Amino acid sequence: MNPIKLIGIVLIAAGALGLVYGGFSYPSETTALKLGTMELKVQETKTVNVPLILSAAAVALGAAMLVFGRSK
Repeated sequence: MNPIKLIGIVLIAAGALGLVYGGFSYPSETTALKLGTMELKVQETKTVNVPLILSAAAVALGAAMLVFGRSK
Protein backbone atom coordinates (compact mmCIF):
# COMPACT_ATOMS: atom_id res chain seq x y z
CA MET A 1 0.00 0.00 0.00
CA ASN A 2 1.46 3.34 -0.98
CA PRO A 3 1.68 6.31 1.42
CA ILE A 4 -0.95 8.42 -0.38
CA LYS A 5 -3.63 5.78 0.11
CA LEU A 6 -2.59 5.28 3.73
CA ILE A 7 -2.90 9.02 4.42
CA GLY A 8 -6.29 8.96 2.69
CA ILE A 9 -7.52 6.22 5.01
CA VAL A 10 -6.27 8.13 8.07
CA LEU A 11 -8.02 11.32 6.88
CA ILE A 12 -11.29 9.47 6.34
CA ALA A 13 -11.08 7.92 9.82
CA ALA A 14 -10.22 11.24 11.49
CA GLY A 15 -12.99 13.06 9.61
CA ALA A 16 -15.53 10.40 10.53
CA LEU A 17 -14.55 10.65 14.21
CA GLY A 18 -14.89 14.43 13.99
CA LEU A 19 -18.37 14.07 12.49
CA VAL A 20 -19.49 11.56 15.13
CA TYR A 21 -18.03 13.15 18.27
CA GLY A 22 -17.77 16.83 17.26
CA GLY A 23 -14.69 17.42 19.40
CA PHE A 24 -12.51 16.04 22.16
CA SER A 25 -11.58 16.82 25.76
CA TYR A 26 -8.30 16.63 27.63
CA PRO A 27 -7.22 17.27 31.23
CA SER A 28 -5.05 20.29 32.03
CA GLU A 29 -3.27 20.82 35.34
CA THR A 30 -2.35 24.32 36.55
CA THR A 31 -0.92 25.72 39.77
CA ALA A 32 -3.59 27.84 41.47
CA LEU A 33 -1.72 28.81 44.64
CA LYS A 34 1.89 28.61 45.76
CA LEU A 35 2.84 29.39 49.36
CA GLY A 36 6.47 28.62 50.05
CA THR A 37 6.92 24.92 49.48
CA MET A 38 3.18 24.19 49.33
CA GLU A 39 1.39 24.20 46.00
CA LEU A 40 -2.28 23.91 45.20
CA LYS A 41 -2.82 22.36 41.78
CA VAL A 42 -6.11 22.41 39.93
CA GLN A 43 -7.03 19.93 37.23
CA GLU A 44 -9.62 21.09 34.75
CA THR A 45 -11.00 19.54 31.60
CA LYS A 46 -10.63 21.55 28.42
CA THR A 47 -12.77 20.88 25.36
CA VAL A 48 -11.79 21.43 21.74
CA ASN A 49 -14.66 21.58 19.24
CA VAL A 50 -13.96 20.35 15.71
CA PRO A 51 -15.91 22.31 13.08
CA LEU A 52 -18.31 20.26 10.97
CA ILE A 53 -16.90 21.66 7.71
CA LEU A 54 -13.36 20.60 8.71
CA SER A 55 -14.49 17.02 9.40
CA ALA A 56 -16.39 16.83 6.12
CA ALA A 57 -13.41 18.26 4.23
CA ALA A 58 -11.11 15.63 5.77
CA VAL A 59 -13.45 12.84 4.64
CA ALA A 60 -13.69 14.32 1.12
CA LEU A 61 -9.92 14.82 0.82
CA GLY A 62 -9.25 11.30 2.09
CA ALA A 63 -11.71 9.84 -0.43
CA ALA A 64 -10.10 11.84 -3.23
CA MET A 65 -6.68 10.57 -2.19
CA LEU A 66 -7.93 6.98 -2.29
CA VAL A 67 -9.56 7.39 -5.70
CA PHE A 68 -6.89 9.46 -7.41
CA GLY A 69 -3.84 8.18 -5.52
CA ARG A 70 -1.06 6.72 -7.59
CA SER A 71 -0.62 2.98 -7.57
CA LYS A 72 2.87 1.59 -7.90
